[in-house]
Amino acid sequence: MERIKVKIINRSGHELPYYATPSAAGMDVRACLESPVTLAPLERALIPTGLRVQLPQGHELQLRPRSGLALKKGITLVNTPGTVDADYRGEIGVILINLSNEPFVINDGERICQMVVTSYTHVSWEKTDELDHTVRGDGGFGHTGVN
Repeated sequence: MERIKVKIINRSGHELPYYATPSAAGMDVRACLESPVTLAPLERALIPTGLRVQLPQGHELQLRPRSGLALKKGITLVNTPGTVDADYRGEIGVILINLSNEPFVINDGERICQMVVTSYTHVSWEKTDELDHTVRGDGGFGHTGVN
């Protein structure tokens, strides 16, 4: 497991995100709110975190739903995973949506998503008129399913 140092500014008043267990991939992120926000059914909102990061080149921070909130309350992220690029220096915001039939109240300090820091690669496109053949070929959605 690779370990990297990431600079972070925390203006939330809450503890820094941390790994809950030694094998956890993600860290919970908390809302940073002056007052509670109520999401009506099918409503979405940008929720501030009070966090700013400086990621090393070649890394991104992904924002992902918390499974418990998704299952129990129908709360998820609109753009999942959300990506924070290495050159972004603004406050991290989380676009939450309420997919349930009930209003959901987000309070200051509530765990609203998880973050995963991961490395990435850039590609150099090589134009061609033909791709190598595979057994799958161009089989798309559901092509391996059994009826």
